[in-house]
Amino acid sequence: MSIKNLTLKQALPYILIIVGVIGYTAAFIIMVDKMLVLENPNYVPSCDTNPVISCGSIMQSAQAKAFGFANPLIGLGAFPVLAFVGVAILAGARFKRWFWLGLNAGLLFGIGFVHWLFFESVYRIGALCPYCMAVWAVSITGFWYVTLYNIDSKFIRLPKGRANRVYDWIRRHHIDIVVLWLLIIAALTLKRFWYYYGRNF
Repeated sequence: MSIKNLTLKQALPYILIIVGVIGYTAAFIIMVDKMLVLENPNYVPSCDTNPVISCGSIMQSAQAKAFGFANPLIGLGAFPVLAFVGVAILAGARFKRWFWLGLNAGLLFGIGFVHWLFFESVYRIGALCPYCMAVWAVSITGFWYVTLYNIDSKFIRLPKGRANRVYDWIRRHHIDIVVLWLLIIAALTLKRFWYYYGRNF
């Protein structure tokens, strides 16, 4: 069976593993750079390349420790859980409704947080961190597909009638929607920093 023909139920564990691995790797790199900056204030983070792509500016901001500790610690704790769930499903594990709803709630918090970080980075701090942007992308993807799975599995129950017809349309265009979601974030980011990148076109 090709990946293209996988159902959502069959594809979900692979999605969770990919999201978990990418998210953890990005959070780990950010955390390592953060520790190196703390050890040596003159250290230049690995992704400081220009005035816009400047992880150092992000790390030194108040937003980088929104809950009183370094934000990457959240990713270091959360993303391995997603990867583990994916691996466990492939190994034959089955989780109860409360587990899936709890996972969905955690991912909902996650995308709320990353959208706040997107706004703060782009419109307040005025700098971007590529590793943070990778976390934004995988957090959105993970939330989207866990939510669809929960609806498909009746763990999240939609009212009968119009809501189900709308959901049928969403399911047919699930990839288009998540790609559009990410493209909107990319377009808003490019528009904000067009003053810098536009002169190179």
